[in-house]
Amino acid sequence: MNKAQPLPTRYDPRELTDEELVARAHDELFHITRAYEELMRRYQRTLFNVCARYLGNERDADDVCQEVMLKVLYGLKNFEGKSKFKTWLYSITYNECITQYRKERRKRRLIDALSLDPLEEASDEKTPKVEERGGLDRWLVHVNPIDREILVLRFVAELEFQEIADIMHMGLSATKMRYKRALDRLRDKFSDTSET
Repeated sequence: MNKAQPLPTRYDPRELTDEELVARAHDELFHITRAYEELMRRYQRTLFNVCARYLGNERDADDVCQEVMLKVLYGLKNFEGKSKFKTWLYSITYNECITQYRKERRKRRLIDALSLDPLEEASDEKTPKVEERGGLDRWLVHVNPIDREILVLRFVAELEFQEIADIMHMGLSATKMRYKRALDRLRDKFSDTSET
């Protein structure tokens, strides 16, 4: 029976794969955070972009990113590697985005219900509308939340369909079908507006 070789203590985390960093984190956390920090550094920008596009504003995206990074920090010790680290990370991100989205929706309903002047409340928005930013964001406001998440995971996180299906707890064919239908709807919508 082969015994696992002890990992050398000195290493450059930038030269290691995600899997090697996860193995390091298993051994080092919580005393040493070098491997964890490198994993977060690698995915930080894409993680933020996924959250911002899904939630529609940077403030909520930043909050969700912080929550995701904490969940990864405390969850890495138990991560068994049944999926890629990247898939596991975006699964956590997806769940946190859903939670935040629901919280914001409940908060908006409460504000609307308590507001004496709903028009004044609606015009008091400080954050820019997603449509004003252009690019992919301009498209994403025209799809429902599940289709939006599929498109974000595909285009921003650059995940394979099987990884997206695993994260969203959907079948592979259902994921591909929703992806295709969302793209078809967007093509129809934007071809209609370009013709007028």
